[in-house]
Amino acid sequence: MTGPAFLRKPSRINDAPPTERDIRCQNLAQFTGGEAWRLSDLHDRNDDLLIWITRGQGRVTVNGVRRGIGAHNAMVLPSGTLMSLELGPQSLAQVVQCPTGLLDPNNKGAKHLRIRDSLGQAELTGEIEAMQREISLARPFLYKALEAHMRLISVWIARQEANGALDAPKETAAQRLVKRYAAKVVQNYNTDMVMADYAEALDVTPTHLTRVCRSTCGKTAADMLVERKLYEARRMLAQPKIEVKEIAKSLGFGSAAYFTRFIQSHLRMSPTAYRKAALKKPANVTALS
Repeated sequence: MTGPAFLRKPSRINDAPPTERDIRCQNLAQFTGGEAWRLSDLHDRNDDLLIWITRGQGRVTVNGVRRGIGAHNAMVLPSGTLMSLELGPQSLAQVVQCPTGLLDPNNKGAKHLRIRDSLGQAELTGEIEAMQREISLARPFLYKALEAHMRLISVWIARQEANGALDAPKETAAQRLVKRYAAKVVQNYNTDMVMADYAEALDVTPTHLTRVCRSTCGKTAADMLVERKLYEARRMLAQPKIEVKEIAKSLGFGSAAYFTRFIQSHLRMSPTAYRKAALKKPANVTALS
């Protein structure tokens, strides 16, 4: 990979506790740590994300609704958004992480922006490069500088919306139902609720919920729930200090044995074997929240 060092170096801010004041800028490979599932599997996060795609195309799923995405598209993904992103192998993207509310103070939900004018494209790229340069130099008042850039990015988002870059077609009844389901998955994936329980809570039949989810994102309602649980299981198994039985309990499994069968069914290995393989890989530099 060519380019300035500050664009290649994984970047992390160390001048504040990550749970409160963490701002990071990375390319896609750095963000995932080379593990595509960290972005391609359905999950939600405790921080806000801005994903700026500069080359390539793929598909993004936001709260159960799948859409195409391409170059010069920006995704604004507030914390608590059930999302996944699948990009082609030649794609390039930058990912900005920040504390909840800093990216979009008005908290208007996820946004898909298609930036067609060269000025808008250059402005966002310039802000991201300036943040990466600040991180690389690590000068005093680093967080204050990064926070200022984030606020400029939030202004950029508002201006792009005002200029008509927001891609937000009218929602269908199916999409509204799936979004309600996605919100409940975010709230309850770590309980023992099964898909039929969600359908009952939404006052629809499991068959109808399954059909609607398949139509909006290509996955069944059960698949969406399993994928969210599996994402969290993999994330926690990559942390050596959490016992397997604790992970099982925290994800709503009745026993460690049931959790082991779940992992073996989907990953073709035991939780212990998966953990051993995960810990052999280089430490991931992203906030795994």
